[in-house]
Amino acid sequence: MSMYPFFRDQLFKLDPEKAHGLTLQMVGTVGRLPLGPQLLSALFAGPRKPVEVFGLKFRNPVGLAAGYDKDGTALRGLAALGFGHIEIGTVTPRPQPGNPKPRVYRLVEDEAVINRMGFPSRGTEFVQIQLNPALAAGVIEWLLGFPTTRNPKKARPLGTVLGVNLGKNKDTPNEEAVYDYLALLQNYASLADYLTINVSSPNTVGLRSLQGRDALQGLLRHLHAQRLLEQTRLKKRLPLLVKLAPDLSDQELEDAVGVIIETGMDGVIATNTTLDRSGLRSPQQDEAGGLSGRPLTHLSDEVLKKVVKLVDGRIPVVGVGGIMSAVDARRKMELGASLVQVYTGLIYAGPGLVKQIVKAI
Repeated sequence: MSMYPFFRDQLFKLDPEKAHGLTLQMVGTVGRLPLGPQLLSALFAGPRKPVEVFGLKFRNPVGLAAGYDKDGTALRGLAALGFGHIEIGTVTPRPQPGNPKPRVYRLVEDEAVINRMGFPSRGTEFVQIQLNPALAAGVIEWLLGFPTTRNPKKARPLGTVLGVNLGKNKDTPNEEAVYDYLALLQNYASLADYLTINVSSPNTVGLRSLQGRDALQGLLRHLHAQRLLEQTRLKKRLPLLVKLAPDLSDQELEDAVGVIIETGMDGVIATNTTLDRSGLRSPQQDEAGGLSGRPLTHLSDEVLKKVVKLVDGRIPVVGVGGIMSAVDARRKMELGASLVQVYTGLIYAGPGLVKQIVKAI
């Protein structure tokens, strides 16, 4: 019998953001212990069900959505929970605190969360060091003036595909956003297996307007050109994905998917959180921010269905939003998703959800 309901009861007594930070710290700490990852894998990892999507080999189709580990501080522990891929971020070029607290709300009656985090990030330099500690060692050696005996390995866990979700700084005007995304693409081209362009968070003012046809086309054309240069330099393929909002009209969705295909992107992630508040019961329902969890399930499924039809097999689609059970994940796969990602489902169902989904799909 799962012990998670007991732990959840204790965590739900804490402020949601503090509870998340504590959980992430615990997973990260266990992941750094000598036998920690093996212990977590023995408890939570499911069977191998390998798939190949946008040229990458995944040990299973279940991933961790962006937002859970924003700065890449708990990769080894999270990978040991059985994910086939982990998407860290959203990462911004410069450190920023995000929106004022409180900014995360549990809607327990609705099995949902509202967040208005606003891309809190320690910045790209910090995250790069998390993914490759040799960068930090190089700085130390430069300061000391002689080589150190330490030979740090990359922090990335083997066997788990790593994605990095990229966003612009809050104070970067939209007309200059391309420079933020280009800088981040160059930063992570050698460190990540794929990159996600986040233009769909509702918590950075004006960001979602970058999903419009003209703005998106200009942004993605520049990123595709830079990606080709990085691929030539690194001699490896670098898939670029675009994450879309669930609140786009049919015409806006058609325009966005059309641009994504025209500009040579490799996949679509459907969807981000929603601004819709239909049918909620919880007293915190009027809080501003993006809604995730059970109320997003149907809306995200409907958008996924439309995106799959629009891409018509030309590029893969990743299904995310409202996956609270193995049944929800299997339905997204049946609707045409090549991969799925979870986040809020982990809060309500616990880490055992990953194994349940892998077994079911």
